[in-house]
Amino acid sequence: MAEELHIAQGGKDEKYELLYKQVCALAEGENDTIANMANIAAMIHETFHFWWTGFYRVIGDELVLGPFQGPLACSRIKYGRGVCGTAWKERTTQVVPDVEQFPGHIACSSASKSEIVVPVFGTGGNVTAVLDIDSEHLATFDGTDRHWLERIVKKII
Repeated sequence: MAEELHIAQGGKDEKYELLYKQVCALAEGENDTIANMANIAAMIHETFHFWWTGFYRVIGDELVLGPFQGPLACSRIKYGRGVCGTAWKERTTQVVPDVEQFPGHIACSSASKSEIVVPVFGTGGNVTAVLDIDSEHLATFDGTDRHWLERIVKKII
C-alpha cells in the first residue's frame, strides 16, 4: 500500500507505469472493445484528472462519440476535421499545446486549452477509434503522454 501511494504521488512516468499495468490486467480478461474503452477512459481520467477523456469510434465517414468521462461532448466529427479527425486521417498522435492555434479546431468546450488525440488501430491496421484527452490548461501534454497513451490504446482490442 505504501508503495502504491508513493507511485501515485510520483511523477507522470510513474503514474503512467502503474496505470499501464492496471490497464493490462483489466484488458487481459475482457475482449469487448466498448467495455475496455469505458474502463480505460475512466482509469486515465481518475489518474490524471483531465478535463475530458474519451473515445470516438470510426463509423462510416465520421467519428462517433464513444465512452468518455467529463462534460458534454461533440457527438460526431467528420474525417480530417479538428484534432480528432486529423489524428484519424494522418494515422498519428496529435499533441496540441494550444487548441486555439490548431487550424480547424472544433471547440466542443471553450474550457479546453490543450489536447492529445491518439489513434486506435484494429487488427487489420485500420484506425477504428481515437482516444481524445482535453486539458483546461495550456501545454499539458508531451512526449511522455504520447508514449504511454500509444501503449495503452493497444490494449483495447
